[in-house]
Amino acid sequence: MFHRRNKTALSGRIREFFWPRSGWNRSTKYVFHRVARLRGSPHSIAAGFACGAAMSFTPFVGLHFVLSAILAWFIRANIIASAIGTAVGNPWTFPFIWVWVYNLGQWMGASIPVGAAPEPDFVGIFGAILKASLSLDFTFLFDTAWPVFWPMFVGGVPTAVLVWLAFYMPMKPLIAGYQNRRILRRRPGKAAAKENIE
Repeated sequence: MFHRRNKTALSGRIREFFWPRSGWNRSTKYVFHRVARLRGSPHSIAAGFACGAAMSFTPFVGLHFVLSAILAWFIRANIIASAIGTAVGNPWTFPFIWVWVYNLGQWMGASIPVGAAPEPDFVGIFGAILKASLSLDFTFLFDTAWPVFWPMFVGGVPTAVLVWLAFYMPMKPLIAGYQNRRILRRRPGKAAAKENIE
């Protein structure tokens, strides 16, 4: 009933994932409407989304959903909003995020050992970390992955805090305004009375 009449080919779905057919502006507005319509207070929803966005700036690739949900639960924020917020970290933004937190971590003193590659292959490193974790190859994790992971972690923590604030501060009043407008639209009598008073 709700499926497409003509199913999109796999190549089309991949292309839409990287570049939405409706454009990024419309897609961003759609995400905001989805978030603002969640049940909860403006604080809870904005804080939840901010948790997901913040976790996207940590090097825990593959665990962003889980970590953002834990953080949202801990501060009593909306867990569904936190899952949506992890979309801030995506194939378009990850390269910039990883380079930023890595270089910031090095600048903060978490430098890699002498002789290591100055520009690490992040995709290869994260893939190798996953493979080594599954095979319990802790030697590889310590010798190869840690010199890259540690600077990213050190740079990611303060960045995540700033990102949380950068999303929470504007989103809370925006969501509050959106919810108030929805309430007024659903109660036309009260909306008219309010306009007459003003």
